[in-house]
Amino acid sequence: MPTPPENRELSPYTGWTRAHWETTADRLLDAVRPYASPRGALIDLPGPRPSWSGARSDGLEGWARTFLLAALRVAGSQGEDPHGHLARYAEGLAAGTAEPGTEDPDSWPLTTDTRQAVVESASVALGLRLTRPWLWDRLDDRTRRRVVDWLRPALRPSPVDNNWWLFGLTVAGFLQDAGIETDRAAATVDRSLARIEDWYLGDGWYSDGDNRAFDHYNAWALHFYPVLHAHLAGDRTLLDRYGPRLRRHLDDHVHLFDANGAPLPYGRSLIYRFAAAAAPWLGTLTGHTPLTPGATRRLASGSLRHFLDRGATDTNGLLTLGWHGPYPPLVQDYSGPGSPYWASKGFLGLLLPADHPAWTDPEEALPAERTDTVRPFAPAGLLVQTTAADGLVRLHNHGSNHVHSAPGAEDDPGYARHAYSTRTGPSTDPEAPADNHFALLTADGRATTRGPATPAGTGENWAASLHTPRPGVRILSATLAHGRTEVRAHLVLGAPEGTPVRQTGWATTPAGPHTELHPVHGYGPDVTELPTGETLQGPGSRALALHGVTRGPEALFVALASLTAEAAPAAPAPAADLADVRVTGHTLHVTWQHGTTTRLDLDALVPEDL
Repeated sequence: MPTPPENRELSPYTGWTRAHWETTADRLLDAVRPYASPRGALIDLPGPRPSWSGARSDGLEGWARTFLLAALRVAGSQGEDPHGHLARYAEGLAAGTAEPGTEDPDSWPLTTDTRQAVVESASVALGLRLTRPWLWDRLDDRTRRRVVDWLRPALRPSPVDNNWWLFGLTVAGFLQDAGIETDRAAATVDRSLARIEDWYLGDGWYSDGDNRAFDHYNAWALHFYPVLHAHLAGDRTLLDRYGPRLRRHLDDHVHLFDANGAPLPYGRSLIYRFAAAAAPWLGTLTGHTPLTPGATRRLASGSLRHFLDRGATDTNGLLTLGWHGPYPPLVQDYSGPGSPYWASKGFLGLLLPADHPAWTDPEEALPAERTDTVRPFAPAGLLVQTTAADGLVRLHNHGSNHVHSAPGAEDDPGYARHAYSTRTGPSTDPEAPADNHFALLTADGRATTRGPATPAGTGENWAASLHTPRPGVRILSATLAHGRTEVRAHLVLGAPEGTPVRQTGWATTPAGPHTELHPVHGYGPDVTELPTGETLQGPGSRALALHGVTRGPEALFVALASLTAEAAPAAPAPAADLADVRVTGHTLHVTWQHGTTTRLDLDALVPEDL
């Protein structure tokens, strides 16, 4: 199908219109057709390996997640379906639920036998809810009974204690709308919402379970399902509760998108890519957003174009397991070849009518394009830093940890780094040095891991955290930021005198942005360069590094760092060009390039019982 012409008057930043979104959806759906099972109930996409749930579960995943895309495409066109998407999925729905759990080539795994089937039940139910007049209401009674029988077990308590509670909520929402088991469905909704309430920390931020996992799951799951359910149900009470939380989260979330369209790569499940645009669309759909309609479309179209322009689909038009192209280190064990199609959530904007201002207003600039920003996300212990001159986004992590992180465990590159950006790393090769990492070094040169980071505070332009690299040693780390400049400070408590330490900087590829790293206090004068291997940005990355040794039971190390996509200077700039940092005891006095000052007393951030 032909590509629609760009419209640079309506969309000066991306050139894209609603027609581009519709065409992209159709292409993605057409591309998976050859991989359907005989009656279309499973979509078995090619991939390097199956997920830990097995090939049949992966086939269901391919069906369910692309069905959600088809549902958004058809519902957004008020039932018009010139490509026959729903007819194919209606046939697959009937075939998959006819004899579930059997070896029939079209049978779905049971939601009682395969946990991943519970995840996919949410996409199935949401797709049915969105397309009810054109699909569900036209099914025969026997097929409807079989579908309900397959969905019903998802109303039980979640088998995984995190965002999975919302899959049962989504199934319950569809059954309520269809007038099926409404009392049990209502109980499931109440139970699910009560559980995620335990994880709401304020200012629009949830943890993804009983931990400190803060990542894109806030936007594409923990806000997505409750707010969309409330909207589709017309439940004003729920929308009044969860809508303002979404609005507050979007105040932060919009700062995580680069001017080039990239969402910030941190956390897990990054293969979902432009699903990160789902929450901004949802805010516009429900009226709970701080963004103008033009800014919402600019963000979403920019994100979709970013990936499609950089090889997110292969030569057959299939979404790959990776970021731009395939990138195996980014793929979790639970992900199979159909997993990337959770990106379908990013097409939520198609539910907005074609004459909605989100489609008809001119695009507007993102925060990363308008002004330099340093913004703490206090509940999560994160600090975002953006620069308008290059549109680059950096995130300093002083509080987000992996779901399974524990002291002594191997660091997860998506959570354990002190900093992430939209155009660098993280390094993922376990044999290569970790980027943006402060470590104690053993006698044979091995670096300690960071492990879980406990927030120690945030301020207007700083964030701090504590971690335990080895028993008996604690490190208080702080990042202060202004413009493109970062002050990185680490107060090492309890390490034996003479312990070697190392600070690494940004892992940049040869075509990537320019980075600097300067010693200020505690380090030796030499700046070295370490190979950090391939990252999701490409091969051949390298990171600058500083080295020092502890002097006494309390040792302070301070460095200046910078990352910029502006033209690199002909020679390394002196540290004074970034900021003037003075150290008095354990207090930092920073005078930034434009004359403003910041003072931070690190001792005041150390718990008294430490």
